[in-house]
Amino acid sequence: MKPQAGEHKEVRVGLPRVALIGCGNWGKNLVRNFHHLGALSTVCDNDQKRLDFVAREFRGVKTTSDYDSVLRDPEVSAIVIATPSDTHFNLARQALLAGKHVYVEKPLARDVKHAEELDALATERNLVLMVGHLLLYHPAVNCLKDLIASGELGDLLFVRSDRMNFNMSRRDWSVLWDLAPHDISMMSYLLDCSSPEVSRVGGWDTLGDGLVDVAYLDLSFPTGAGDRIIPGQVRNSWIDPQKVVRLTVNGTKKTAVLNDTQQEDKLALHSQTPEGRMVVEYPYYPDAEPLHLECEHFLQCILRGERPRTDANNAYTVVRVLSDVEKRLSGRPGRKAPVSSR
Repeated sequence: MKPQAGEHKEVRVGLPRVALIGCGNWGKNLVRNFHHLGALSTVCDNDQKRLDFVAREFRGVKTTSDYDSVLRDPEVSAIVIATPSDTHFNLARQALLAGKHVYVEKPLARDVKHAEELDALATERNLVLMVGHLLLYHPAVNCLKDLIASGELGDLLFVRSDRMNFNMSRRDWSVLWDLAPHDISMMSYLLDCSSPEVSRVGGWDTLGDGLVDVAYLDLSFPTGAGDRIIPGQVRNSWIDPQKVVRLTVNGTKKTAVLNDTQQEDKLALHSQTPEGRMVVEYPYYPDAEPLHLECEHFLQCILRGERPRTDANNAYTVVRVLSDVEKRLSGRPGRKAPVSSR
C-alpha cells in the first residue's frame, strides 16, 4: 500500500534525487508520486502558499523559489518541470545545460526547433529527456495496444478521441495545446504511427478573448509501410460542463471504447453476433496509477541509461502537429466565430 501524503518516506539508496519545478494542481500529483518513490529532494515554486503546503505535508523535502539554486545543487540529478507550457523550453534548456536529466510535462515545447534543440542537448550530454505523455503509461491504453496488435479488433477503420471539460484557468494559446497532446500521443502510440498528418482543423473562440476554446482536428495515420492510412479525429473543449475523456477505435470485428472517467471497466470491446445481438466484453488490465508508472519509468531510465518510452521523438510528433495547427489558425480575429482550414 502506498503511504499517504503526510507519511515520511525513506530515501531509497541509489535512486536519482529529483527537484520538481511548479507545484500547481498537476504538480502536486507529481510531488506525491516522486515522494512515494523516495526520490523527491526539492520543490521550487513562486507561490509561498504552495511551498508551505509541501513543507507541511511532505516532511524532509526542501522548498525554494530560486530555480538557479536548484540547478546548482549537486544533490539534484534530475529536474521535473510542471509549469505553463510557454516556459517549458527555457526551463528544460537551463536544466540540460546544468547537466540534469529532465522530465517535462506536455508539450515538450511550443516550437519544433525548440524541441529539436532540447533533444540535441540531451543527446550530446548523455542525459535523459522525457515528456509527460501520461496515457502511454496507462494500463488500459497498453492493453488496447496489445489487442490491436493481436488482430482482436480486425482491420482498423477509424479512431476518435474526445477530451472535454469546463476550464476557466486558460494558460495556453488554445484548448488544443492544453488537451490535444494527450490525444495525439496516445493515438500515434496505439497505431504505431510517428508521422500523423492534419487534414483539417476547426476552432471556435466562443468568449471573444482571443483563445480557441472549442476545436477539432481531422488526422491521417499512415501505418505499416505507409500503404494504409487510418483516419482519425480529435475533439477538445474547455466549455463542456460534463467531463468527457473517451477514445473510440472502430475495427472490422470489434469497436473498443476507453472511457477514462469511469472508475471501473474503463475499456470495453463492442461486437455484434450474426443474429444482431450486441456483445460487450471487458478485458483485464492491471490496476495501477498511470502517473506512478510514468514517474517510476523516468527514474529507471536514468539508472539504466535508456531512452524513455515518451522521449523527444515522441514529443516531436505532437509539437509538429500542433505547430502546424497553430499556423493554420493564426491571424484569426478575436471574435465568436468558427475558424477552419483544410
